Amino acid sequence: MIGLVGAKGEMTQIYDDSGKVVPVTEIKIGKCVVVGLRTKEKHGYFAVQVGQGAPSKRQLTKPYQGQFKKTGVPVLGKVCEFRVDSVDGYQVGQELKVDIFKPGEFVNITGWTKGRGFAGGMKRWGWHGGPASHGSMSHRRIGSLGAGSSPGRALPGRTLPGHYGCERVTIKNLKVVKVDPEQGVIYVRGAVPGYRGARVLIRKGA
Repeated sequence: MIGLVGAKGEMTQIYDDSGKVVPVTEIKIGKCVVVGLRTKEKHGYFAVQVGQGAPSKRQLTKPYQGQFKKTGVPVLGKVCEFRVDSVDGYQVGQELKVDIFKPGEFVNITGWTKGRGFAGGMKRWGWHGGPASHGSMSHRRIGSLGAGSSPGRALPGRTLPGHYGCERVTIKNLKVVKVDPEQGVIYVRGAVPGYRGARVLIRKGA
């Protein structure tokens, strides 16, 4: 299913038709352009490559610019590939707009969560922690990891402190509350992974 590439905006709230306040996340689509097509005969599958946003200075290498030069499309910052059943109806240089999504539809949004560095078990896994009273020396410590004599080691899958965040996450079935074709913005109910300005992928959900 074809989708769009956008940038996460601010969280805000809008009123629906019944007058209720709905918490929404703003996703700025801007200009999405088809930059490439994948066909069954040549590549073994059908897919549409969609680009969006201005490139950074680090991206402006000769190989990266050469990919766009072949197609005649201006250099874009983010390129994503969407698997489709057929590429009929799509052509390189075609602009995709936000009106492919309608209010009331459900979408799946993929993004990278905020990186939080090295985090303890209470923050990373929601441990309850030790006693909070005076005299306790293990308020937020790890404590015992498992049995002592047998097997005498930590079992696989044990939750421990470590690197937290910066993971690719897909939030499924977020409701589209409002679509603004003039501004190129989609408002979806609920939270979206990533920091403000992070690139996200939007696909139609169930």
